[in-house]
Amino acid sequence: MAGSAGSAADSVGARFAAAVAADPARPLITWYDDVTGDRAELSGATLANWVAKTANLLVDGCGLGPGDRAAVLLPPHWQTAAVLLGCWSAGMVVVGPEPEPVDVLFAGPAESLAVAEPWSAGDRYALALAPLAAPLKTVPPGFADYVTEVRGYGDHFTAYAGDGQLVPRALARAAQLGVGADDRVLIDAGAHGDPVDWLLAPLLAGASIVLCGHLDPDRVPGRVAAEKVTRVLAP
Repeated sequence: MAGSAGSAADSVGARFAAAVAADPARPLITWYDDVTGDRAELSGATLANWVAKTANLLVDGCGLGPGDRAAVLLPPHWQTAAVLLGCWSAGMVVVGPEPEPVDVLFAGPAESLAVAEPWSAGDRYALALAPLAAPLKTVPPGFADYVTEVRGYGDHFTAYAGDGQLVPRALARAAQLGVGADDRVLIDAGAHGDPVDWLLAPLLAGASIVLCGHLDPDRVPGRVAAEKVTRVLAP
C-alpha cells in the first residue's frame, strides 16, 4: 500500500474525520462474527475515538509519524479498522504482505501471531480481537497489548498528510464495487480481505459498513433486513 505523500487536507485521515463530523452518531462500522456470535456497532464518534487514540499511541508513544512504516497483520475486524485508520491518520505507510523491516507491527489474534515472526519491527502490538475489546489473557513475549496500551492516549488527533495514492484508489474501487454515498454495505470479510475493499472504498464513498466474519450465508437475508443493507459484497 505504499505511495507518494499527499496533502493533509485530502488524506485518508482527513476524509475519515469529515465523514464523522457530518453525522457523529451514525453507525459507521457494525461487526458480526458468526462463529462467536459477537456483534459490535461503532458510531462515527466511537470509531474516531479509537482512531485518535491509535494515532496518538503511534506519535506520542512510539515517536513515529509521516513516512514511517507499519505492518498490520490482522484480519478484517473493527479493531483492525481502528489500527489502519490510526496509522494513516499519523501519515504512516502501511506495507505488506511480504516481510520487511518496519517501525511498528500489529498482529493477532493469539493463534495467528506466528505470521509476525519473519518481520523486523521496532514496536510490536498484539490484539485479541475479542468481544467488548477485551485484552489478551496472556501477552506474548516481545509484544505489548494494543487494547491495554491504547486506552491511555488522547481522544483527539488532527490527521497528517499521508499516502497520496490511497484516496483516489479507494474512490475508484468504490465505483467498481458499485458503492455510493449513503449505502449500507454488508461485506463478507472472508471474500474481501483487502482493506481497500472492506474499509476504505465504502468509507470514503460515504457508505456505512456491516462487516461479517465467518459469514453464515443462511443469515444474510435476515441481516440485510435488520441492518437496512442496500449493497452486499460477497463471493
